[in-house]
Amino acid sequence: MSNPIRQPRAAFPATVLVGALLLAGCSQTVETEPPGSTSAKVKPSSQATPSWAPVTGTPQVIPAVRDFRRAEGRGWRPSKGARVVVPAGPKSNVADEAQLMAHDLGGLPVVYGGETVQPGDIEVKLSGKGSTANNVPVEGSADQAYTLTARGTRLTLTAPTDTGIFYGTRTVKQAVRAAGGLPEGTIEDRPDRPQRGMSLDNARKPFTQGWIEDRLREIADLKLNQFQLHFSDDQGFRIQSDTHPEVVSADHLTKAQVRQIIQLAQSLHISVVPELDSPGHLGAVLAHHQDLLLHRASGSVVPGAIDISNPKAAPLVDSLLKEMSELFTNPKGAPAYWHLGGDEYQALMSSSPSTTYPQLSRAARQKYGPNGTIEDLATGWLNDRQKTVEAKGKNRIEAWNDGFFSSPRASAAKNRMVDYWTGKENGKRDPAEFLREGRNVLNFNDEFLYYVLGEPNQFTYPTGQRIYQSWTPQVLRHTQPVAVPASMTGPDRIPGARFAIWADRSQAQTQAQVAAGIRLPLAALAQKTWDSRKPALSWTDFKALANRVAGPPR
Repeated sequence: MSNPIRQPRAAFPATVLVGALLLAGCSQTVETEPPGSTSAKVKPSSQATPSWAPVTGTPQVIPAVRDFRRAEGRGWRPSKGARVVVPAGPKSNVADEAQLMAHDLGGLPVVYGGETVQPGDIEVKLSGKGSTANNVPVEGSADQAYTLTARGTRLTLTAPTDTGIFYGTRTVKQAVRAAGGLPEGTIEDRPDRPQRGMSLDNARKPFTQGWIEDRLREIADLKLNQFQLHFSDDQGFRIQSDTHPEVVSADHLTKAQVRQIIQLAQSLHISVVPELDSPGHLGAVLAHHQDLLLHRASGSVVPGAIDISNPKAAPLVDSLLKEMSELFTNPKGAPAYWHLGGDEYQALMSSSPSTTYPQLSRAARQKYGPNGTIEDLATGWLNDRQKTVEAKGKNRIEAWNDGFFSSPRASAAKNRMVDYWTGKENGKRDPAEFLREGRNVLNFNDEFLYYVLGEPNQFTYPTGQRIYQSWTPQVLRHTQPVAVPASMTGPDRIPGARFAIWADRSQAQTQAQVAAGIRLPLAALAQKTWDSRKPALSWTDFKALANRVAGPPR
């Protein structure tokens, strides 16, 4: 049985649907079977053929479709008597996508099985065998493809997986909002980069469950498919913990709330990427385990940093990793993500780490020999934490780029993704080095994709216009594409990007202001990761389209 969809809070605007219905008068023309429709019956019908003003131009959606073959005809609009037809039946993998689209279009009826496809209907069907289970996220671009054909007042949506079907439903929803419907012809669409998403710092600034779920719906409509949740930092640990309740901040998400967020994300074909950062950014945890705080040789404490030479440090962090890994579940067969953090460990940002932190230097030599370094010790720390979450079934592991070091004694696990965010701080290795090493690199370029509340440390709020006009997935650091052969910058090596919201100065903006500030940057990111070629629309036209497809404020 397909999982029920939790309906969006903001339903499809009634005014748009009413306008479409007013356009859809009736004639007595009888339609014959359109080519390519095989699953459901299409034959002469007693249903009157709707009549409306032709839908002209190209499909009005964000991200823009990659290929549209225009045909002669009036196109398709939602009309009186229109239905969503699912030949595979109510227990099929695409039933929930069809139900969501019907809801988004103002409450169209959904019918199943051998129903005749009538004028005005939308037929939804898989073109292949589909996923082995319902709503299992897919990784390849080809598995996210879909085809939409508007012909003879009918609309046909096909895809190899239910993920592709879902993206087709987002195109229909947006096109109706922006232009009242889809023009006559065939859309062949698929993403350039398979991983496209948003990261949220919920640790420094707690965001409500409702706000998070609204953002999930927003990014799903833009065909973004990843949501990273940074839930632990110096300022807060924001998820209920049963193993260590003492570390949990007063304002936090319960496990039940997290499960609801995960369930909604999965229904929207979004993978959740949890992040428990270490060995730095652990202040909220260490406030209750001060014996594990890192000390300098002078005796002063390093806020937020754990002493990785202390034998009690790893068991504490591992117990939290195990508990949270069990909370963030994944459908069978789905990629299971985990982010280890690894950034800004203060011991590695010192001008003389071995002198300032002699205990770490001693531990490194004991483990890695007389030439062992604190970088080796930190690399071993992350490798061990990776083994912990892998033992819990996580198989897509990531860490920040300044947590990767070059050493013959200790190297980061080969299957760990490099999340490249900075070229400014210690550990600012050129992203080309990672690509030449054979590592895959996800784009978090802080020049374009970092929305840092309060704009500290020379950060400025990114704009959709700058992303739209000046950024591509190949621009990993600063403002120029990474200098490696093109064979190293394709979707198999740079699989995509995430837009990150960081709450360094948590009171600088309200939740509503954050939502407003990230809206156009997310739209621009969606466009440039779906198709990294120069967009056809000017920024002015793209911005106007974004305002039309967004729907009412959420």
